[in-house]
Amino acid sequence: MAIAKQRESNLELYRIIVMILIVAHHYVVNSGLTELMSQAPTSVKSLYLYAFGIWGKTGINCFVLITGYFMCQSRITLRKFSKLLLWIYFYKIVIYFIFCITGYVDFSVRTLGVVLLPIRNITDSFVGCYLVFFLTIPFLNILVKNMNRRQHLLLLALTLFIYSLWAKVPHIEVRMNYVTWFGILYLISSYMRIYNVFDGISHRKWGWITLCFVVVSVLSVWTLAFLGVHYVYFFVFDSNAILAVIVSVCAFMYFKTCPLQYHRWINSVGASTFGVLLIHDNCDALRQWLWKDTLNNVAWFSDQSHMIYLHSIVSVLGIFIICTLIDQLRLQYIEKPLFKALDSYMEKRGNRFVFQWT
Repeated sequence: MAIAKQRESNLELYRIIVMILIVAHHYVVNSGLTELMSQAPTSVKSLYLYAFGIWGKTGINCFVLITGYFMCQSRITLRKFSKLLLWIYFYKIVIYFIFCITGYVDFSVRTLGVVLLPIRNITDSFVGCYLVFFLTIPFLNILVKNMNRRQHLLLLALTLFIYSLWAKVPHIEVRMNYVTWFGILYLISSYMRIYNVFDGISHRKWGWITLCFVVVSVLSVWTLAFLGVHYVYFFVFDSNAILAVIVSVCAFMYFKTCPLQYHRWINSVGASTFGVLLIHDNCDALRQWLWKDTLNNVAWFSDQSHMIYLHSIVSVLGIFIICTLIDQLRLQYIEKPLFKALDSYMEKRGNRFVFQWT
């Protein structure tokens, strides 16, 4: 019988904040706002939205760092993988049929087949790449457990140099997909966990260090906007961008060293953060319906009343809260009863179907 482990509330709070920032990123990049912002990049509204939506790729790094930190000393089981896969499929299928029933999209065997594909994109699709990456964790664990500290550090330095520094040199082409990048993030988090690096730095110092790099990240975007550079997110937008890596690591250490006691509410909300992502960024049809048809971000940006500031904050928090409530219902009334029955069945069978890659 699987025994539930108590989550650390400091890192669950980290998950919550990161997911809110990812929703804010999608508010900007999935709504058509970036095109309008590029027409007047130094306007107050544009500068605000550049800073508001800057943290999406950094947030991806944060989530994978948490995975690496815990999974480098754990193992994949059939139960864990089944939960992840069913979680993904539940929202893919439910949202597709809701759109079909309401007439927002047309049903066809072809589109249903596309929905039923667990992985469609192994380049920059977070969910699909995370699923593949999850299956590589046992092999990554063999690697990190059989390297000494020097070898681990050298491999980490080499991969970061190639993907975060060399890749940004003009006329140098380094093609990257998320599965590869998540493996590099795994090397970072496992190194921090196994060798307890940075533990001598206090929580307060990590706060100042994180704040410093957050400010530098925002200033880098604003500076490029004032210089008229088209790609203002150059230093932060891609997950392998150097500032995105530094901010995610610093923020991780800030929350890891936070002396926060166990908090049931934080842990409950934190458990649904991945569900928030699966709901609000599920498919192109949902992005169209949410950001363009329903919230109509572009119209609010064009309005002369300057209500875009309130609209952006209320929209992001509202989406996070609603999606969290939906996922809590799924968790209580679908996942828990289902896996309770499966656990009982496995116990009666002597738990013979153990899922191990290595």
